Amino acid sequence: MAEPRLLHDPGRADPGVDVVDPDASGAICELRVSGMDCASCAASIERALGDLDGVVNVRVDVLGGRVRVGLTDEAVASGVAVRRELAGAIRGVGFRVHDVGSPGSPGDATTDVVVPPTFWQLRGRALTTAFSGVTLAIGLAISWLAGPPAVVTLLLALSSIAGGWFVVPQGLRAARRLALDMNFLITVAATGAWLIGQPAEAAATLFLFAVAELLESHSMDRARNAIRALISLSPSEATVVREGVEARIPVDQIAVGEMVVVRPGEKIPVDGEVVEGRSSVNQAPITGESLPVDREKGDELFAGTLNGHGGLLVRATRLANDTTLARIVHAVEEAQGSRAPTQTFVDRFARIYTPTVVALAILIAILPPLLALGTWDTWIYRALAMLVIACPCALVISTPVSIVSGLAAAARGGVLIKGGAYLEAAGGITTVAFDKTGTLTLGKPAVTDVIPSGTITEDELLRLALGVERQSEHPLARAVMAHGVDRGISAPPSTDFQALVGRGARAQVDGPDGAVPVHVGNLRLARELGLDDEATSATFQRLMADGKSVLFVARDREILGIIAIADQPRPGAAEMFADLRASGVRRVVMVTGDNAGSARAVATALGIDEFHAELLPDDKVRVVRELLEGGDDVAFVGDGVNDAPALATATVGVAMGAAGTDVALETADIALMGDDLSRLAFAIRLSQRTRRIIRQNIWFAVAVKGVFLVLAASGWATLWMAVAADMGSSLAVIGNGLRALRVPGGRRSDVSR
Repeated sequence: MAEPRLLHDPGRADPGVDVVDPDASGAICELRVSGMDCASCAASIERALGDLDGVVNVRVDVLGGRVRVGLTDEAVASGVAVRRELAGAIRGVGFRVHDVGSPGSPGDATTDVVVPPTFWQLRGRALTTAFSGVTLAIGLAISWLAGPPAVVTLLLALSSIAGGWFVVPQGLRAARRLALDMNFLITVAATGAWLIGQPAEAAATLFLFAVAELLESHSMDRARNAIRALISLSPSEATVVREGVEARIPVDQIAVGEMVVVRPGEKIPVDGEVVEGRSSVNQAPITGESLPVDREKGDELFAGTLNGHGGLLVRATRLANDTTLARIVHAVEEAQGSRAPTQTFVDRFARIYTPTVVALAILIAILPPLLALGTWDTWIYRALAMLVIACPCALVISTPVSIVSGLAAAARGGVLIKGGAYLEAAGGITTVAFDKTGTLTLGKPAVTDVIPSGTITEDELLRLALGVERQSEHPLARAVMAHGVDRGISAPPSTDFQALVGRGARAQVDGPDGAVPVHVGNLRLARELGLDDEATSATFQRLMADGKSVLFVARDREILGIIAIADQPRPGAAEMFADLRASGVRRVVMVTGDNAGSARAVATALGIDEFHAELLPDDKVRVVRELLEGGDDVAFVGDGVNDAPALATATVGVAMGAAGTDVALETADIALMGDDLSRLAFAIRLSQRTRRIIRQNIWFAVAVKGVFLVLAASGWATLWMAVAADMGSSLAVIGNGLRALRVPGGRRSDVSR
């Protein structure tokens, strides 16, 4: 069967179940699920759905609150029925699913409705936990005061019932499926404590577990809110002009080409082009730029960015579900489901750990009493404490909460990382290979030298050149024109323009004594015209050796001067290299299809020690492979289009300036949404920090488990201490993982260690 495909409609606000295409083979149905907080929740859902006919695979995203189910063609054909069956199975194991309305076409999004949670669903766990705590406290107080034992027992029983109100049913469901989740283990531990005459321990165990579940749910919501914050960047309504009248409508009703009014201080609701007005726009949510940028007629705008003090009239260029922000949010949501190598290892370890500890607990409960090493009650109690520690919640949640925090922090900083694997990989990068044009340079040629002969001034030389180049579309001609505009020089009238392909151009340019023939061209044209004297050739060669494109300007077959043009290094590139090296990158390489002279000039200006010039796309791939074979972890930074093969070959492919560029978003593993190279060092440092947090979480979780296993087996750890240690470690790793959301130091590019 073909690889299952998700048929996702990002424009739908919060669908209960994603549209299933009846004609698709192996489609994926996505359900929104509430109440998932840990790995045991995911395991429960996976087992429940895995038993259904027509289910190919199940993928649970705890942090994203999503369950994705691969379906066979037969299941897809049943339409709404299969969605209801999936939702029913998930509800059957104790989780809330957005409901499905009246039957209809599988592709009819209107049949999906969201059922709001009831008061009990929202507050029930908190109320039962509070009641459990109050009755436990009163019961213990009466016991310490030597009150009536019957009253104490009643209060402890009430505390146990309230504390286990949500836990025990899920534990019993897990038992029916022979699943060793935390709810089942706590249920067994509390029941065992009652049976061996330890009601206070049982009540305390259930109460502490209920408290920990509440705290864990709250902490997980903080991680989920990082993604919700991205979604909330875009306003829900906008002002459009229809038939000359302004109207306020939902953003998802705006069509491509419609005119949108953006007033000062408003968020820009759609991707679009400025038609009227001028303003400064804060693009930090999309590109990570620290300062607002000026926008005027013809400039591009992104949804979710903030307008400054000017009013704008904007032509919508994308639908609401296809804006750059929508694609960023969708990519981050998809990235949450991808498993990083560390997470895969932890999951494999957890699958071995839990059965092993449960088997050890059974042996602890049985063997010592049989060998007359103590009473049954003593060793059963110790075994029950070990069962509590058998659930690897803290260990399993340690990686995904850190990964999603890192992904969200990156997105807020103008960097889109398309999966946990790439977030981890970026922290180990030792070599960065850069494309030159458009990456290390601006990709826009600019005049660097104007060298007139002794018979003419710079301005006069430029005026003649402008008279010819004003009619040319060549990039070098545009650079000359831009330089003339910057100098305040107007182009004189000209006639009889003729482009000389591969050599230059000529025209009749008006002057004080009437129109005269003027040539602007390269050394080849100078030789054709017989104008390449020794001094001219020497100047040409000197400037060309610096990687510059050189043009002569001749009037009446007399060279009056030379203009040199070069692509300019991107501002801040040299500082970026220093930042990269400070982040642990040992080697910086430049690869380009440009000539060796241009490559050498840029490499010298930026302090790059190694460059490869005159490369075809396949040659760039070869260079990247050689770096990989040398033992380096390589990041390749390019424009996401021409450099696609090299981006795919590198350990991590990084696309520059991906905001608004569909191909870059699709091609690269990491996309720098703006043209700010400092985002790369930011991404690497964020990755390194996230990796450190993950390692800290794993070692902490393993250490706590190991210590309390020994304490429980030796009788030093009570049941409630085991619960506190287990859930406390879960809360600790969640809290530590959330540190990846923060970027200390006041600058987005400054990720401290």
